[in-house]
Amino acid sequence: MTGAAAPPLAELRAAAQLVHARMPPTPQYDWPLLQGLAGERLWLKHENHTPAGAFKVRGGIVYVERLLASGSRPKGLVSATRGNHGQSIARAAREHGVPVTIFVPQGNSREKNAAMRAFGAELVEQGSDFQAARERAQAFAAAQGWHMVPSFHPDLVAGVASYALELFDAVADLDTVYVPIGLGSGACGLIAARDALGLATEIVGVVSTGAPTYALSLAAGRPVPHEVTTQLADGMACRVPEPQALAILARGLARVVAVDDEAVAQAMRTLFEATHQVAEGAGAAALAAACQERARLQGRRVAAVCSGGNIDRDVYARVLAQA
Repeated sequence: MTGAAAPPLAELRAAAQLVHARMPPTPQYDWPLLQGLAGERLWLKHENHTPAGAFKVRGGIVYVERLLASGSRPKGLVSATRGNHGQSIARAAREHGVPVTIFVPQGNSREKNAAMRAFGAELVEQGSDFQAARERAQAFAAAQGWHMVPSFHPDLVAGVASYALELFDAVADLDTVYVPIGLGSGACGLIAARDALGLATEIVGVVSTGAPTYALSLAAGRPVPHEVTTQLADGMACRVPEPQALAILARGLARVVAVDDEAVAQAMRTLFEATHQVAEGAGAAALAAACQERARLQGRRVAAVCSGGNIDRDVYARVLAQA
């Protein structure tokens, strides 16, 4: 697998300007009660503070702005999601009065569904998982003549890379950054920003043991689909890897760490106890991985991406109630 060359820094800065015209940068904090859990010093990048509660909102801004700037104004936009990508597209399209239909798998997060509707999207629940919902979305787009927004695209990556630029600009000399992998745009954005800035920071991808397709694919050097069984990290519940993302990750990641639902739940509790921050499963996975690798991080400056905080209240209550 060979990844494309990283976008130049000027292109990423231009994308970040589009993002910051629609939302402020998010903070990165070195919370006192988290120090000592991993490395010499630990920062959290709080993407749970975006206007949609997750990092994906950045990609939607850039994708839709560039689509419309190209002179194309589609009848409507359609996409598939487990929630955060759908909120991103719906919010960005609402700014321009473009209708949006989002396909989600059956049994998707109730509160993520409600948020997408609140941003103006029409929601369709079809399919047993994300891939099945995406197939339904593609069929709908073809039948209606609407624009199908992919879940992975260079403009989406350029948009989410803005959070990486914020982090690297704010915190000098980071040795290691942990980032969750769902379909891969967040990790690819980090790699793009790291490379454009000429930094030596190692980037560690984090997958769920219940959604290991990217770990298996990177180890094999080819796409290896795998069943999804995670019950908590729905933002990482990918069954089939995205080839473009896989190529970038193969080139740019230092390694991949797998964390199970129990470790993710413990990280969610730790985040609440130490910072009073709400993290969804994927949002806590990076901290879980950093804690898991504590021994190898001694003396290092570490960051973990809290990629989102969109979790249903009843699910979060059960996690917090566990010992």
